[in-house]
Amino acid sequence: MWSDELCFQLHHADGRVRIWRKQHESMHPTCMSTTLQAGGGSVMVWGMFSWHDLGPLIRVEQRLNSTTYLSIVADQVHPIMLMAYPNGDGVFQQDNVPCHSARIVHEWFQEHEGDSTLLRWPPQSPDLNPIEHLWDEVKKAIRQLVPQPSNLTELDNAIHQALCQIPRITFQHLVESMARRIATVLKAKGGPTKY
Repeated sequence: MWSDELCFQLHHADGRVRIWRKQHESMHPTCMSTTLQAGGGSVMVWGMFSWHDLGPLIRVEQRLNSTTYLSIVADQVHPIMLMAYPNGDGVFQQDNVPCHSARIVHEWFQEHEGDSTLLRWPPQSPDLNPIEHLWDEVKKAIRQLVPQPSNLTELDNAIHQALCQIPRITFQHLVESMARRIATVLKAKGGPTKY
C-alpha cells in the first residue's frame, strides 16, 4: 500500500495575470482581474492505494500532526491491511514527514509489526512514491471541470469523484513501474531521472 497526503487549492493564483487592453480601456470591467486573498482556501486529503485497489480518501480537517496521522493509521490503514493481507505479508509505505516519523507513530507500528511491514523510506531520497501520479491525474481532472468548484465542499467532492474514476489498471501500471524507477535512480546514483 502506497500512501501520501496532498493539499488541493480552491483557486490557483500564482500572482501572474496578464491583461491586454487599449489605453482607453484601462478602467473597463472586462479589462480588470479580481484577486483572491490566500487562494480561496484548500482541502487536504490523505489517501492510499495498492496494486489491487484504491484505499480510503480521508479529508484532513486540521493540520496533519502525529496524533491525527496516528488516528488515520489505526482507524483506516490497519483494518484495510489486515483485510487485504490476512497473513501479515502486506507492506505499507509512508514518507518521512515529521508526523509520520513521530515517536508515537513509530511505537504504534512496532506494537503491530506482525500485522504488516512498514517500508523503510530513505530520508532525502528522490520521491518515487507512485501515488504522486494519482494526485496528478486528480489535478488534471479537476482543472478540466466546467464550471470549476466554487467552494471547498465542491472541491472535496471533485477530488473524491476524480480519484474514484481512475481505473484499476492505472494502479497496477504504477506499482509495476517501481522496479524500473528504482533501477533508474540507482543508475543515476540518486541524481535526476525522468520520474
